[in-house]
Amino acid sequence: MNASLQIQNIIINLISRLNSIGQWLPPFFLRAILFWEFWESGIEKYKGDNWFNHIQKNFPFPFDKIPADISWFMATWGEIVFSILLLLGLFTRFAALSLIVITAVATAAVHWPTEFNSLSELWQGYAISDNGHGDFKLPLLFVIMLMPLLFNGAGKFSIDHLIAILTGNHVGNIRSDFISKGLAFSVLGLTLYFVMPMLGLILFVIGLVLMLLDRFITPRA
Repeated sequence: MNASLQIQNIIINLISRLNSIGQWLPPFFLRAILFWEFWESGIEKYKGDNWFNHIQKNFPFPFDKIPADISWFMATWGEIVFSILLLLGLFTRFAALSLIVITAVATAAVHWPTEFNSLSELWQGYAISDNGHGDFKLPLLFVIMLMPLLFNGAGKFSIDHLIAILTGNHVGNIRSDFISKGLAFSVLGLTLYFVMPMLGLILFVIGLVLMLLDRFITPRA
């Protein structure tokens, strides 16, 4: 065996082992740090006073129609309960999607600029502190961090994985069809709807159409 083949085998074996541990540790690290961020925010709300009355008009539809006290209760306990589910790796995809919605609504109400005339102007809001252009950097990062947990799940170091093993319902196969693409468009559309309603609705509708047309587009065996 020549040197190039040996190096190739070493690289392949290394990648294989990294892939193996990648199903355990990275998802757990993501869940742990997101747990702390949302738990801390939820507990702060639980111990603090309701300030949603001051920003009720900033909430996107339909949350602007919900009384501030109910919105405060939903946000507080949503962050607490769903963060715990993330940490445990239990119902992870549902928890991640719920926290994405909570974060997107919070972004629209608190962190999004009141107006912008171009994408470059909007991007000035990608900041920690609001200098008149919004400050959506942290919530955007949280949404991006939640996306892998929504699409890939909690990983093997989770109660979800344990339940799948015990029930024999472990999903090992990856299905790439227009339903999967439609789901991706729908999730992105739902997320963007709260800050850019028209774009979000367009993406969401595209996702629904792809899922409905899958039977006519995807070849059947």
